[in-house]
Amino acid sequence: MGLTEKEAAERLLAEGGNVFGESRKTGPMKIFLGQFKDIMVMILLAATVVSVLLGEISDAVTIILIVLLNAILGFVQEYRTEHTLEALRSMTSPTAKCWRDGRLKEIDAAKLVTGDIIELEAGDRIPADAVVLKAAGFFSDESILTGESTAVGKVAGDTADRDNSLNKSNIVYCGASATKGTCRAEVIATGKSTQMGRISEMLTDIDSEATPLQKRLAELGKAVAIICLVVCAAVFAAGVLRGENVFDMLMTGITIAIAAIPEGLPATVTIALALAVNRMLKQKALVNKLHSVETLGCTSVICSDKTGTITENRMTVTELSTVSEDYSFSGMGYRVSGAVTKGDNIAVNPITEKSLTEALRCGVLCSTAEIRVQEAPKSRNRGVLAGKGEWSVTGDPTEAALLIAAAKAGITRESLSDASRIIEEYPFDSETRFMAVHCVCGSEKRIYFKGAEEVLLPRCSQYMDESGNTAPMTAAVRRQLEEKVGEMSDKALRVLALAVCTSESFEPDRGNLMFLGFAGMTDPPREEAKTAIRKCASASVKTVMITGDHKKTAVAVAKKAGLLKGGMAITGAELDKLTDDELDRNIGKYTVFARVEPVHKLRIVKSFKRRGEIVTMTGDGVNDAPAVKEADVGVAMGVTGTDVTKQAADVILMDDNLATLVNAVEQGRCVYANIRKFVRYLLSCNIGEVLTMFLGIVMGMPIILLPVQILLVNLVTDGLPAVALGMEPPESDIMSRPPRRSGEGFFAGGLMWKIVIRGVFIGLSTLASFTAVMRMGGSLEACRTAALITLVVSQLIHVFECRSERRSVFRMNPFGNMKLVGAVVLSVAVLAAAVMIPQLQMVFSTVTPNIAQLLTALGFSFAIPLVSSLIM
Repeated sequence: MGLTEKEAAERLLAEGGNVFGESRKTGPMKIFLGQFKDIMVMILLAATVVSVLLGEISDAVTIILIVLLNAILGFVQEYRTEHTLEALRSMTSPTAKCWRDGRLKEIDAAKLVTGDIIELEAGDRIPADAVVLKAAGFFSDESILTGESTAVGKVAGDTADRDNSLNKSNIVYCGASATKGTCRAEVIATGKSTQMGRISEMLTDIDSEATPLQKRLAELGKAVAIICLVVCAAVFAAGVLRGENVFDMLMTGITIAIAAIPEGLPATVTIALALAVNRMLKQKALVNKLHSVETLGCTSVICSDKTGTITENRMTVTELSTVSEDYSFSGMGYRVSGAVTKGDNIAVNPITEKSLTEALRCGVLCSTAEIRVQEAPKSRNRGVLAGKGEWSVTGDPTEAALLIAAAKAGITRESLSDASRIIEEYPFDSETRFMAVHCVCGSEKRIYFKGAEEVLLPRCSQYMDESGNTAPMTAAVRRQLEEKVGEMSDKALRVLALAVCTSESFEPDRGNLMFLGFAGMTDPPREEAKTAIRKCASASVKTVMITGDHKKTAVAVAKKAGLLKGGMAITGAELDKLTDDELDRNIGKYTVFARVEPVHKLRIVKSFKRRGEIVTMTGDGVNDAPAVKEADVGVAMGVTGTDVTKQAADVILMDDNLATLVNAVEQGRCVYANIRKFVRYLLSCNIGEVLTMFLGIVMGMPIILLPVQILLVNLVTDGLPAVALGMEPPESDIMSRPPRRSGEGFFAGGLMWKIVIRGVFIGLSTLASFTAVMRMGGSLEACRTAALITLVVSQLIHVFECRSERRSVFRMNPFGNMKLVGAVVLSVAVLAAAVMIPQLQMVFSTVTPNIAQLLTALGFSFAIPLVSSLIM
């Protein structure tokens, strides 16, 4: 049986090993050096060199520390992404039980080749794609590939089949795990040819793109570079035309240009992002990549998985139908609450409902699952189980759902233990498609059945009526039951048939079963997900559901979750019939994508991106990893997600909840708004400083501020106040605005004009203060001190103006951000110390201003917001 070692060696040489392709690795040093390609960083490095040449060593050290901090953070983030494919490789089994030379051997899974015969049993990781030759109750968990949470039964089919497409009952797939039974299979695909290998190739082919924030900061860096060159050239030209020394004017121009560089900007951006990451972690969203926080804020499309994200991933019985009555079960998931009702919400006493009681008894006895209450219920009354706890579940979720439904009617395994004793169990088999238990119930023996309705219903020759009596299964009753199955299926309920027979021996094929009922169960939408979807709609963010489930199931869940309003559903097979151009034109019509495979998910994400959308993609299985990595923001599930998906993702939801993701989108919008706020603040301040120095030189005035005083200004205004501005809480209407367009510039909405005009006001008021004190007869040191006070105080006032782009400073609560208030108070204290303490006066060349000089400086500072509020 199987190949010989010689045949296997020849095929291994021809086909290659059963391993995934190597990723295009980037060395650590290359990743680290790549952090210095940003234009803003290059400008800062150039400023460092110039600062050293001018003897400003403290400036140089500060800038270098900022650059290194950002480089280290960027390196750590990028280096982690290099391990994604390594985690993918670890999903393959290290060894395999394989027939070679007629003997069963355990070999390295990497040496498997096509034609090898492998043996599998419960607990094994499947090492390659293989066609089933023989199976005994074999089930495989393929959720990492297909997204479907229930184990899939495998049966022997066409042994010559070499098509390893997904969702085939006669094929086992590499990376999936065996959950039950045994199987013998012939390997038909290894390495890159397996479904897992194809996913590996997709990951390898996806290149990382710059985030919107990185693109905007690059634009800002170019703008700053142009400003520096213009300032340097203008000052140099003005001085030379006045007859100044060429070298001196060159150095002066460079010095002023360096003052124009917002050297605190990279650090402030990093701090703002880090603070947002911390806030998101408290809301159960773990961020892998720092810049993805801001990208979340401009998300325009959320592609969400269904199971566990939109739904609870907890099967729940919602209906149970007997021949005579339809019963409803309230309470969702594993919560210890719920009631049994019938008709127009009429409460049911299970004691009087004989057919219901017997059907639920069948569901309890015909089960291997276990449930227990984590917190004791407060009371149990007339079919209602009340309490604040949850059921703790072990075993098959479908069987657990039946146990919980019975518990809502007061029927538990413990309550049945005295009256019913199981003497033999017949496990569920993928060929028979039912489970049975032989019980002793009082003085008689019964066999309870639970399984597929199309298997058990034809074997039922009787049914139990509402009084608990036996009645014959007529053609009319059978048609009624078949119609009921159709109705339940249309509601995307998974239908199980429950039946019983009185017999001394297990003979299910005799057709002597008595029908008890149909149990309809579903994986209900999370209530938080419904709210999150509505919140996304109000924020103009499109939410779409991408699932491996059947179209009918997906549509039903989408309707309950509020996703199908004005939208349509499409399957993966239907997607295959569309060209990329056709898909791009029509993709906006769809809100549900059902029965999709990994390649479809990747194609959907790419199509949305081609339309200019910023796409956030959620996923948990390996099948989701390529699309998660391709998306602008990839989001993995922290509870159910595989390591591969988590490492490919930018964000991990610790509770697998769509509502958590929407909260993260809100934080992303907030952090981008805050970055705009402190960019506005920093650039306005720097323009004011440059204009002050530049106009002073052009007008033939003495140097307005000394280099050490400029350093002091940057110290007290570019530091803590800017960081505190990055902690500004989100504005109340932030999630009622549409997301910004992907091509929108950083200075959109007139931000640049606000920056320039405010910077001009700051510069002019500083010059006016210097001139006014000079006319009062003040010394040059007193004039510079007044200019210093005006420059600093006007900037600290401006920081409050920057808290909102829509409201003036007079319409905002000044104490809405107490961290900002504290930072400003500290900055004022530093300024006061610099102009009042003799030792610091010597360092900064300042003097204590008299009352007139102080009032003049403060007057020009406070006049600016009054004027700007009238103009802007």
